[in-house]
Amino acid sequence: MTLSRRAALGAGLALVALPVGRARAADPQAVAPIQALNQGLIAGMKAGKQTPFTQRYAALAPVIERAFDLPTILQSSVGLRWSSLAPADQQRLLEAFRKFTVASYVANFDQFGGETLTISPDTRSIGQDQVVGTRLVSGGETTPIDYVMRNGAGGWRAVDVLLNGSISQVAVNRSDWRALLATGAGPLVDSLQRRTATLSGGAIS
Repeated sequence: MTLSRRAALGAGLALVALPVGRARAADPQAVAPIQALNQGLIAGMKAGKQTPFTQRYAALAPVIERAFDLPTILQSSVGLRWSSLAPADQQRLLEAFRKFTVASYVANFDQFGGETLTISPDTRSIGQDQVVGTRLVSGGETTPIDYVMRNGAGGWRAVDVLLNGSISQVAVNRSDWRALLATGAGPLVDSLQRRTATLSGGAIS
């Protein structure tokens, strides 16, 4: 897998200006979920395409759910429309988003060529959140991928991902989803389900 395919996880992301504080020593509890995520991604790459997609999906899903606060990411991405959605539609959307997120990582981290994922010993702050920085090295190229970590009821989990330190996944989701949400949750649920099926070759729907 090439670096450009991994960068596709953040395809179309919009640049955003984020107020950040000074660097400080990383909180081990904030770092731990991302360390486990990196290990899971490397394991998935080493398993490779010869391992069934469903098997790699099952291995990575709990790691993704521990590393990311998917409900918060989804609600932030949907924005003000979230409160107008019926609880049943919110649940359908969350399930579709969860499957799509896991399938995206499984599909984009699917073969190993000596890549490394390292974590910065320092973090910076955005309000009460901590930004845990990682570096993906592939083919001699280095790409910063930062995780905005928040300490909630489930412990420290990521509530946004920043590619190259400033490209927000939540920001681009909100922009890309605006039209789909104009008539309710259905079109976005359908879109996420189609994309999941494409990523997984029909193994996950």
